[in-house]
Amino acid sequence: MNDREEAKRRAAAAAIDLVRPGMRLGLGTGSTAAHFVALLGARVAQGLKVVGVPTSERTRAQAHALGIPLATLDELTELDLTIDGADEFDLQLRLIKGGGGALLREKMVAAASRRMVVVADSSKAVESLGKFPLPVEVDRFGLEATRRLIAREAEVVGCIGAIELRKTPHGQAFVSEGGHYIVDCSFGSIQAPEELAERLIAIPGVVEHGLFIGLAKAVIAAGPEGVEVHGSLK
Repeated sequence: MNDREEAKRRAAAAAIDLVRPGMRLGLGTGSTAAHFVALLGARVAQGLKVVGVPTSERTRAQAHALGIPLATLDELTELDLTIDGADEFDLQLRLIKGGGGALLREKMVAAASRRMVVVADSSKAVESLGKFPLPVEVDRFGLEATRRLIAREAEVVGCIGAIELRKTPHGQAFVSEGGHYIVDCSFGSIQAPEELAERLIAIPGVVEHGLFIGLAKAVIAAGPEGVEVHGSLK
């Protein structure tokens, strides 16, 4: 395990301490969240009683293989805690998520949770969001019209850059967990994330965007100097 993967594992291990018997858990998607699910599976094997709502089919498959009891967001409409990763976070606990293509489900699960705690390696910390291309999930119909509106609204708040349709390694359009396309917006720096979020979600054709604002209660970040908590774990 390389240094970054070890940092992810240490962040996930710190998050495991937040889990209590009987909790209804949102299970995130991505490499750091996968470490958490693996550690949770070991606790379940030792007798811990919890139930999880996965945010993607990848997470569902991993959790099922580990024997973690699962439910849907229709069956459990309110969750106690969601543990998920992030592609970027700032010190105001604003996030960019969606690099794995599950941002719609991730945001729905986070919004249904009393607490969302992010686990990440410390390299994901940024002063200003936007170095990581912002994923925007869009309907397949009218893709080019939607892309034009995204560019127009983003420019109003000073965000200019390539807006590219995400593709698979085989060159086909990537399809999200929700069955939509994703465009990745290379803005470089997002100086007004709240305003950009409002403008994006108001565009017909935009299903959801990867700006997670006001959802995370804390970020557990691990790096060479140890584990650091931003926000409150309570």
